[in-house]
Amino acid sequence: MKKVLDVGQCGTDHGVIRRLLEKHFAAEVSQADDADEALAQLRAAPFDLVLVNRKLDVDHSDGLQIIRAIKADPALATTPVMLVTNYPQFQEQAITAGAEPGFGKDQCHAAATRELLRKYLG
Repeated sequence: MKKVLDVGQCGTDHGVIRRLLEKHFAAEVSQADDADEALAQLRAAPFDLVLVNRKLDVDHSDGLQIIRAIKADPALATTPVMLVTNYPQFQEQAITAGAEPGFGKDQCHAAATRELLRKYLG
């Protein structure tokens, strides 16, 4: 079973993402509220994909900082990461920081989003 870490989503958005991943990929989804929690989980067990909210629900900090921290850590750098945002300019920044092309919350039910995820979740 593929494992996904969902970082910084509010409860409602996490539920939507979790249902998407469980329904279409039978993935096991874990949640982290902030950078420290995300990095601790990533260091404790391997994940097939990390989804990071652009602005973390818990404190509105920048999700791009988490992507940079993951990509800067040699033990985690190969873990695929996507930014969850509806804004193309932030997707571009995330890709520049080492993330894979992500998707917006308004695209969770789109076939194109499932195709993006299929590369990492089968």
